[in-house]
Amino acid sequence: MKVMRSLLVMKSPVTFRSGLEQRIADNLVEHKCKFEYEPMSVAYTVPHKYTPDFVLDNGIIIEAKGFFRREAQRKHREIKKQHPELDIRFVFSNVNQRVQGSWLTCAKWCEKYNFKYAELDIPKEWMKNVKEKKN
Repeated sequence: MKVMRSLLVMKSPVTFRSGLEQRIADNLVEHKCKFEYEPMSVAYTVPHKYTPDFVLDNGIIIEAKGFFRREAQRKHREIKKQHPELDIRFVFSNVNQRVQGSWLTCAKWCEKYNFKYAELDIPKEWMKNVKEKKN
């Protein structure tokens, strides 16, 4: 991208993310219209619904993960923030595999964000106080 320096607003050179942004900036400068490029961030929330993999009768929610994608990591951090009453736990196929987009392993990610986790099988202690259902 072309680096643009506008004496109208910018104090240092700016690299735009696309040719269209560069074109718009050039047009604004040409018309002596003052502007700032990406001067702020706006937080927003997009409503979603979460469907757990397994819910035990004792209330424990089990998420089975082979590969822990970035989107799922964000989702679970957000769910924990918005619903701290939920007891969400992970069972990974490999706790030492790195999560997508990080040097953290699945185990280290869970420790960092305070989630309980296991590898391959649900620990027996997680199954305590689960009532057998009669058909």
